[in-house]
Amino acid sequence: MLKEILQTDDTTGFMFLRLSLGIVMFFHGASKALGWFGGAGFEQTVEVFKTALGLPSFVVIMIIVVEFGGSIAIILGLLTRIASLGIAVNIGVCAYFNHLQHGFFMNWFGVQAGEGYEYHILVLGICFALIVKGAGAFSVDRIISGKLK
Repeated sequence: MLKEILQTDDTTGFMFLRLSLGIVMFFHGASKALGWFGGAGFEQTVEVFKTALGLPSFVVIMIIVVEFGGSIAIILGLLTRIASLGIAVNIGVCAYFNHLQHGFFMNWFGVQAGEGYEYHILVLGICFALIVKGAGAFSVDRIISGKLK
């Protein structure tokens, strides 16, 4: 089973998808986990999500772990399918509860009450491609799966 999870080819296209997703999600995760890039940091993120959204602490912690740890794993190409699944669930739930009601488009001109879900569709598409095809070239998954033969 581990071999199937790690199996990937040396396609550079999936490497670029992996790196794009990993880098974007790293900024989201690091802002929540570490307070980098103008983020609130771990304690404040947990408190805000608990208070404003009514989420239990363990759910908020899982969001932070998936975004921060999952992004690093995806950048490295380590357990890419699992990390991509975690991010897909995370971003799908986020879109459903926080963005669907604002329509499709991002709030480019500041006229909506919030952001739309177009970004989330792109993230989900990348996640699903990585879940199906794997990490691609220059990934830890490829190195490990090559040794499992």
